[in-house]
Amino acid sequence: MKGKIHSFQSLGAVDGPGLRFVVFLQGCPLRCAYCHNPDTWDPTSGMECSVEEVLQKILRYKPYFADNGGVTISGGEPLLQWEFVAQLFMQLKENGIHTALDTSGVVNMKDARKVLPYTDLVICDLKFSNEQDYFHYTKGNLPAVLEFLKLTEELDIPLWIRHVVVPGLTDSKSHILKIYTLASQFSNYKKLELLPFKKLCISKYKSMDLEFPFKDIQECPESTIQMLYSYIKG
Repeated sequence: MKGKIHSFQSLGAVDGPGLRFVVFLQGCPLRCAYCHNPDTWDPTSGMECSVEEVLQKILRYKPYFADNGGVTISGGEPLLQWEFVAQLFMQLKENGIHTALDTSGVVNMKDARKVLPYTDLVICDLKFSNEQDYFHYTKGNLPAVLEFLKLTEELDIPLWIRHVVVPGLTDSKSHILKIYTLASQFSNYKKLELLPFKKLCISKYKSMDLEFPFKDIQECPESTIQMLYSYIKG
């Protein structure tokens, strides 16, 4: 079994608990207006690697994972290559390595059911709190995401929710409280991570001769992130 790989990050500290080996897969069905990695969209590009090749890369870093680290599969949308992910996760579990799936939740449910039994943590992007904005800004589908989150609850897989904070769009108190309400309704919900909107991706869009839809929006300051966290904790 081979997969299309965008890139590897050997010791990441922001994609799940502890130190993690992160595998970014190629291909994504969404077109988020603030996407940082448009180079992951095309499912036909990237480098081709077998499950065994990726596993051997990972095993070299196993001593660094300690008790709470492991491997995160991200994208793009990793479940577009669900067979590859399922086989890799099975091999990782056999080697006693924690597995995390970083997904948009806009997935085929049958495919997800093949991967989730080998998944120790789901990290899911919950991008907007209503169906209209979800489709307008991502071409995604909120009910589909909520259905996926319900499946993670049924399987009792710990759930982290991520949300990108865009000034003037998703940075209001009312919006963040709606996101928190949606996320915390699931019994397996563990935490909400707020990610500040950045524009480091502009050079990628230029190199691909693409227009970055949010090029004129200001980056989100850390002070806004902390203020929004205070509303949730309050």
